[in-house]
Amino acid sequence: MKVLISADMEGVCGVTSWVQVMPPELGQEPSSTVEYERARLRMTREVNAAIEGAFEAGADEVIVNDSHDGMRNLIPEELHTEVRFISGSDKELGMMQGLQEKVHAAFYVGYHAKAGTPAAPLAHTWTGYVNDVRINGESTGEFGLNALIAGHFDVPVVLATGDDKAVAQVKAYVGKQVQGVVVKEGYSTFSAIHLHPTKAQRLIKEGAKKALSKLSDAKPKRLSKKSKIELEFDHQSRADQCLYIPGIKRAGERAVSFVASDALEMNQIFRALIKASRVQMSP
Repeated sequence: MKVLISADMEGVCGVTSWVQVMPPELGQEPSSTVEYERARLRMTREVNAAIEGAFEAGADEVIVNDSHDGMRNLIPEELHTEVRFISGSDKELGMMQGLQEKVHAAFYVGYHAKAGTPAAPLAHTWTGYVNDVRINGESTGEFGLNALIAGHFDVPVVLATGDDKAVAQVKAYVGKQVQGVVVKEGYSTFSAIHLHPTKAQRLIKEGAKKALSKLSDAKPKRLSKKSKIELEFDHQSRADQCLYIPGIKRAGERAVSFVASDALEMNQIFRALIKASRVQMSP
């Protein structure tokens, strides 16, 4: 049995600020990245907890895909020695890179809630200027897009760790098969009450074991053929730019839509729209 872990950072225990999840810029003083370094260590330890749980549950191999920001956040020397890990941002499947390795189950570690979610720490969808993503009219977040990509490869998502709103949203969209581990409860976009990191890691390990123990009952989340995907932005100019891509239609003042034949096509077009919509907002 082979497991893929998609590791994000905003849902990690102790994280409530963008400062904690922003990798240092070129030339930035090391003293200004203290909070990020601490958060990436906790991120790595939470991933390790999921790895340990997977191995104890019978996994033969675990692959970890660093899925946050520039995707170079995990500390390689601190990772479990028997794991293979993927880093770098230029990846065909983005946050779900590694599915090509014929895995049997997917874990979400450190995930956050979708854009617009009240009282959810650092809630967003992909980037700060996406207000919503709707698939056949149903609002979802990164977790939903990623579950559908996994489903294309016949892989079920069976574990989700992060804040309370994120875990609830993953379970609601993907299904009750998801073993949820809440490591913090949000008070607002920038505050939460957290478990102690050591306890959070213990619960993640236990959750990973439980998730794989029920793998035989888990079903992949699949995208139906000719599905309608809608993206709503924070400004109409972003939608304007997307219309230069063939097949994209206006779906509102600040929204565009397209039809995807499968989840891989959805992923490719979605990422193209994110790039096209990244425009300068002021002269």
